[in-house]
Amino acid sequence: MEQELCFGITTPFPRVPFRKMIEGWKFVEGLGFDSIWGGDHFVNWANPTGPWYEGWTALAAMASYTSRIRIGMFACTAFHNPAFLARQALTVDHLSNGRLELALGCGFSQDISYEMTGMENWKPPERVARFKEAVEIVDRLLRNKITSYEGRYYRVKEAVMNPPPVQRPRPPFTILASGETMLKYAARYAETWNHPTSAGTLDERIEETRRRSKLLDRYCSELNRDPQTLRRSALIFEPEARAQGGLMKIFESQEYFTEVIGRYMEIGITEFLLYYPFVDTQVPMLEKIARETIPKLRKMNQ
Repeated sequence: MEQELCFGITTPFPRVPFRKMIEGWKFVEGLGFDSIWGGDHFVNWANPTGPWYEGWTALAAMASYTSRIRIGMFACTAFHNPAFLARQALTVDHLSNGRLELALGCGFSQDISYEMTGMENWKPPERVARFKEAVEIVDRLLRNKITSYEGRYYRVKEAVMNPPPVQRPRPPFTILASGETMLKYAARYAETWNHPTSAGTLDERIEETRRRSKLLDRYCSELNRDPQTLRRSALIFEPEARAQGGLMKIFESQEYFTEVIGRYMEIGITEFLLYYPFVDTQVPMLEKIARETIPKLRKMNQ
């Protein structure tokens, strides 16, 4: 099954004044991107003393200022009661008229949010076990009018979801997964798998993504699921950018952008999530890539 190429932007806009946030989201939508994403953190973990808005509240507001673009949330299940998380997703799905993309991850223990807020920072085995229950609850609540669930960590009793989501049977799930157990959850529950890798070099990031994608194929087959029905997504993350004052190599030129995207396409990636430039001088290249390079890549993939 041939999948269309999709390009999204993860934004820094929760840390800018509200009016500037509106301008930024409208700008990205006007460039023709397929999706725009916000993050689920208590503070900006890279700059915890800087300004920051709560992610779901900001996403709900931005639903009113956009009309076409898909709006996504990287939601950390460790920060939310899963039933309330389902209700937040339901609400934003309605406010956006059915444009919500829900990405679910179990978070990372290095996030300063735990220490700041006094929330328990679970060890990885418990974090992953809780994630499974949370995903099952969110999935069932968004699919059904009334849900009961009894797990080791969470339970819901005759929880009512009314109205149902705009998107049926529910908004699409992206699951962020790298380890084997999380990959199995992605194979079972997700419409899209996103690989959160911070490996040191581009070659290492691509190779790591390729290996994880092969594992995902196997886990899909074990579930009698066609691996081609699970979209593969890459967050184009450059750890080295911080040492370069925020400059990202992906925005150096159209040629380099095409080269990187092409290499990911060769291993089956069809969705690309790009960080909005951290440095204003790279915004013109982002605009050029959006208006010229991405349409060419889409045409080549047809």
